[in-house]
Amino acid sequence: MLNELRRLIHDPMLLAVIVVVFALLGLFIGFPLVKVLQTSLFHRGSFDPTYFLYFLEGRAYLLRPFLNSLTVGALVALAGTIVGFIFAYAVTRTDIPGKTAFRWIAMFPIISPPFLLALSALLLLGRNGIITRFVQAMWGFTWNIYGLPGLVLTETLAYFPLAFMTLEGVLSGIDPALEESALDLGASKLRTFFRVTLPLATPGLAAALLLVFIRSLEDFGNPIVIQGRFPVLTVQAYLAITGMYNLPLGATLCIILLVPTLLAFILQRYWVTRRSFVTVTGRPSTAGLRSTEPWVKWPLFGAVCLLAGIILLFYGMVLYGSFTTLWGVNHTLTLENFQYVFSTGASYLLNTLKLAGAATPLGGILGVLIAYLVSRKRFPGRVAMDLLSMLNFAVPGIIVGIGYVLAFNTPPIQLTGTAAIIVLVFVFQRMPVGIREGIAMLDQVDPTIDEAASDLGAGFFRTFTRITLPLVAPAVVAGMAYMFSACVTSISAVIMVVSARWQLITVALLHEVDNADLAQAAAYGVVIILVVLGVILLLDQLVGRVLLGRGRHGR
Repeated sequence: MLNELRRLIHDPMLLAVIVVVFALLGLFIGFPLVKVLQTSLFHRGSFDPTYFLYFLEGRAYLLRPFLNSLTVGALVALAGTIVGFIFAYAVTRTDIPGKTAFRWIAMFPIISPPFLLALSALLLLGRNGIITRFVQAMWGFTWNIYGLPGLVLTETLAYFPLAFMTLEGVLSGIDPALEESALDLGASKLRTFFRVTLPLATPGLAAALLLVFIRSLEDFGNPIVIQGRFPVLTVQAYLAITGMYNLPLGATLCIILLVPTLLAFILQRYWVTRRSFVTVTGRPSTAGLRSTEPWVKWPLFGAVCLLAGIILLFYGMVLYGSFTTLWGVNHTLTLENFQYVFSTGASYLLNTLKLAGAATPLGGILGVLIAYLVSRKRFPGRVAMDLLSMLNFAVPGIIVGIGYVLAFNTPPIQLTGTAAIIVLVFVFQRMPVGIREGIAMLDQVDPTIDEAASDLGAGFFRTFTRITLPLVAPAVVAGMAYMFSACVTSISAVIMVVSARWQLITVALLHEVDNADLAQAAAYGVVIILVVLGVILLLDQLVGRVLLGRGRHGR
């Protein structure tokens, strides 16, 4: 500790950067959460935990949304992890055709607005949905997509890619020699799977379960569209503040929601740190075990094709719906919906691009700076900085938005109604992914490079800008690509801080759904997807050029 303090004293630039970073994290992550907690416990200046007492007493309007959220989260976590495991196992451990296509299809829900799948569910399975009308005409059978069935369906499709990405890495890292040894000793393929492969993937499965559970609990976009008479906490907190103007009730619902999400986040971090439990000694083979037996390969291929077909059907329905005149009444094809988007909604699109464009480089640079401090520097509070910077990853977006409204609605920092508050929400809510990307990239860079620069007299700022930043440029760009797409498709946090002057395209889409203008909402969704895809492909090309330039420089 004393040595660390001495080093900081002798490097005032590093000390200043650490102080500024802590100030930013405390002000824009810690302070809003404290305001939410304060508002839930204090009313008109006095301690008043009434709503917490009501919750403990089992009042239905508090307990029911909590239990509903846990039910949806548990079902979605189970279903999403199963689907993600099927995708990951088929892609990594078999030789099925079309793996690249399946990977892209599995990633599609990540680059679209979170509630676009709920919109598609309405177009397909709603009261005037295509499948609903067909089944009703053929067999006279009807159903209600609103509520628990719709939530589980749409959230499973929305969040199984998180499980897929987690499990793909875990399954790829399992040494196939272990499975081959079991087969050589006479174990059947099925026994090898249950006794070798599945146990080795258990920590990854646990991490995937918890990650999907967290994302389901904090989901706002799908429930606001399709929850029906099955209220969940995120929507009830939003309605308590915007509809009932009851800040203490909304804040209390947020704190109730925060408890299970934080517990799940802590457990998920614990499992991730135990991933070494499944690693093997020695150098594993780079080639995964290929299951070529027809009874394994083709059923898996069929399951993946079915799942991919469902995803394509849902997004294809959004595309089709965007060209219809009036969904459910007049399905004549037209371009008027896109004319509406690019006329009435043009300002929303421009606002979104401006604010996401401003937040992306800020979040990218700040993220890699925090990653560098946490992974390469030793100073008092390093662990606290790491945990605080990741806190918004575990906090549901609706809580972040409400926290910013409560924290920055009055002087001395009054940001309500400005573009700055939206940019700050974008930066500090989406930055954690960039931090993890930066840490992962820095782990691959020999720290003696930084040490050599320091030994030659370079200070912190010069070392970071001249040495570290160029080396982790691909991670910075990749983190920025994710951040931009997440900003453009964000809804849960920003819906609380948008204003008449600074309206966003996702909020406009949600308003169209509320007005039952599903065709126009679908057109908004198509435009958002195209914008995000275009930016991702552009940044992907930029990463390629960075790597190519580095390779030429190395030669």
